[in-house]
Amino acid sequence: MTTHIQLQGPRQAQGTILLPGSKSISNRVLLLAALAQGTTRIENLLFSDDTHWMLQALSQLGVNIEQHKGYVAVQGAGGLLQAPTAERISLFLGNAGTAMRPLCAALAAATGQFELTGEPRMKERPIGPLVDALVQLGANIQYGEQAGFPPLLINGGGLRCGKVSIDGSLSSQYISAVLMVLPLLASTDTAQATELTLTGHVVSLPYIQLTVAMMRDFGVEITQLNERTFSIAGNQSYRSPGSYQVESDASSASYFLAAGAIAGAIRVEGVGSASRQGDKAFVDVLEQMGAVVSVEPHAMEVRAAKLVGGDFDLNAIPDAAMTIATLALFAQGPTRIRNIANWRIKETDRLHAMATELRKVGAQVEEGEDWIAITPPGFFNPPQKLKHATIATYNDHRMAMCFSLLAFDAAGVTILDPDCCHKTYPDYFTDFARLTLP
Repeated sequence: MTTHIQLQGPRQAQGTILLPGSKSISNRVLLLAALAQGTTRIENLLFSDDTHWMLQALSQLGVNIEQHKGYVAVQGAGGLLQAPTAERISLFLGNAGTAMRPLCAALAAATGQFELTGEPRMKERPIGPLVDALVQLGANIQYGEQAGFPPLLINGGGLRCGKVSIDGSLSSQYISAVLMVLPLLASTDTAQATELTLTGHVVSLPYIQLTVAMMRDFGVEITQLNERTFSIAGNQSYRSPGSYQVESDASSASYFLAAGAIAGAIRVEGVGSASRQGDKAFVDVLEQMGAVVSVEPHAMEVRAAKLVGGDFDLNAIPDAAMTIATLALFAQGPTRIRNIANWRIKETDRLHAMATELRKVGAQVEEGEDWIAITPPGFFNPPQKLKHATIATYNDHRMAMCFSLLAFDAAGVTILDPDCCHKTYPDYFTDFARLTLP
């Protein structure tokens, strides 16, 4: 176990990298493949803590999964899951929201009794809006400890087509979870469909669009009546597409693209304009800040230029938005990031954590309920330099990866618990070292 890593600066960024698979796509495709008819060969699947918990849970539920060199084969259940035992099955899901939320919906419709639990932080991450939506469809779900939060006790079965509304103001994962189970619900009339209505200020909309696109890849029909309403017929079946290629992770790409914008030139392969991931829009923000950006269907390249701050609504790309917060230290003028309230319910309260750690390196930071404003020391009167600091990561992989960008300043940085990157990118600091030279 590595307690800390010290990155000496200043560094230059140069090179090309093919990134590991997307966490969001990996856990979605694992569940869809498990529910589908036939066997799915999944290539470029991400192997990290989050996918480990999903793979382990599906195996406990009796899904046949074979890991081969270069791919994973998932033999689908051909419909809703069935518990392999009459006893309640306890599934530990770490701090993986992309496992907890979709499995909650899938098991509410399954046959059997289940407990979903996880790390202490998972028990602080709200799941009430998802449970409320599933109850509207007939789910039997109890809270094991605090109302509105995991652990959950689920008595599966009983979900039927109908009308359901869900609050999307906290997390798009609630909506994706409900969407993925709806085509499999029983209906007495073959023409009956579930009408899903989104309420509140929906966050991370591209992730919902990603879910819909992947469901269609597995052969089900979804009708979007308007921006907030979907119609999904019941009694459908997911069908394996045979093989499925997982895109490289666009959120992970943000750190290397930002490195190119600060101090050199970086080319990221495996994600580009053809990507379904919303975080591909990160390069649009880099371009607005002054970086030189080139985008191809399956690659992106960013070159350094004079960076300027700005005022950005980053509701659609909250994970990549964190990278802008540390990139702001290298910009001329202040940077304000808005509409990011769901930072507070991620792996940690990211708004508070980011504000706290940015102040350590000398930035002036203002923190609101759903925004953060950063003024770099170089823009003070008189101008000052960044300071070396020891950065706490709060067991949050994105905090560690974001603050690695401080290696491009002469002050350098020390980052605590770099192993927290195992959640989504176990080899991050190895790859970072390969592409950055002191």
